[in-house]
Amino acid sequence: MKHLISRRSFIKASTALAGFTILPAGVWAKSPNSRLQIAQVGVGNRGMGNLQSLLNLTNMDMVGFCDVDTQYLDAASALVPKAELFRDYRKMFEKMDCKIDAVLVATPDHMHAPIAMAAMEAGKHVYCEKPLAHNVQENRKLRQVSEKKKLVTQLGIQVSSSIGQRMTVEYIQSGLIGKVSEVHVWSNKKWGRDETAPPLGANPVPSTLDWNLWLGVAKERRYLNGYYHTGQWRKLLDFGTGTLGDMGVHIFDTPYRALELTDPVSAIATCREPNSFAHPSSNRVEYEFGSTAYTAKKLKWVWYDGDFAPPEIPGFSQPDGIDMPSQGCVYIGEKGNLIMPHLSGPRTYPRELIRSVPRPELEPIDHHGEWVDACLGNGKTRSSFSYGGPLTETLQLGVVAAKYPGRELTWNTKSMKVKNVKSANQYISREYRSF
Repeated sequence: MKHLISRRSFIKASTALAGFTILPAGVWAKSPNSRLQIAQVGVGNRGMGNLQSLLNLTNMDMVGFCDVDTQYLDAASALVPKAELFRDYRKMFEKMDCKIDAVLVATPDHMHAPIAMAAMEAGKHVYCEKPLAHNVQENRKLRQVSEKKKLVTQLGIQVSSSIGQRMTVEYIQSGLIGKVSEVHVWSNKKWGRDETAPPLGANPVPSTLDWNLWLGVAKERRYLNGYYHTGQWRKLLDFGTGTLGDMGVHIFDTPYRALELTDPVSAIATCREPNSFAHPSSNRVEYEFGSTAYTAKKLKWVWYDGDFAPPEIPGFSQPDGIDMPSQGCVYIGEKGNLIMPHLSGPRTYPRELIRSVPRPELEPIDHHGEWVDACLGNGKTRSSFSYGGPLTETLQLGVVAAKYPGRELTWNTKSMKVKNVKSANQYISREYRSF
């Protein structure tokens, strides 16, 4: 069964992801040689990291590459000369439909949902870099489609598969520090801009870049060197999700998973006043969640980034001579505290606590390999869109709260609306530009 997607029909179907077609489950067919045939959209920077991870696997083939910048396409082609090359993902999906089993998406945030949705509507399994999408509604729609179509998905939070992260989940769920009353998570990164107005002027578009395709569904604007492509887009409202969306998804993951949290009840942000074009460079966001089997009756959850991090946490301090890590997470429990620096293993205070129980015996997991195996019918993914969707929705409620510093936003997850500040609902979704 072949599913072709034209540019016109794609935009019509996916505008604001308000409407989408659910195709029958199992529309894809496993490759005759039992090797997964993968196309990748976005092969520069983090995309190249994903590609190199995939190329370490022996049960897949890279059959297509798409990137709006030919510099990146050339580098990917040098690694896999047989892969077909495209600038426009819609043309790749149309031409290669029957040759593709799965798609990896590693573009700027604002194009995650349009590309992932197009791939899933064509019956392809999807691996999507973090954060899953650009806003709350997109996250919800991607999760719903993946579940209804029974597609194999994986959110690109690679550290969730690490032994240190998984060990922390086991320690928390075993009751090592008792029920958790507070979680503090932070990153010292500053993915924002605090000017009162965006810079003026424009520059010629580099010859390697298709600027219209880079903008994609975002509003049209002129190119400016060093402001959008490459790398600086994370700071801007229309393209990225700030430090909270970038690093928060990694550092939220372990406590969110360990405590089996779902949707937040509310969020309140402390940051500068909104400037209409960029995220604040420093934020503090406090969430309220309902209690779970692993939390106290009330759970205090606070995120800090930029100048708010590393935080001084009441009730927690490192031993003399040990500085707080630049990124990490602290759990405050009934029996003690646990800290997990980002990309490291857990430590408890008192230290004897972690020594009092057997160390969990965990085997290494390859995050990309787990997805490829699951696509081929072997096992499941640990960070599917069913998990990553709600996780990213939580993060992005905090992004919306930064539009209303000092005001608590109360959240109705069923209706997907902010209950008490009606104007905030304009930021739950967005309109797409035809391109």
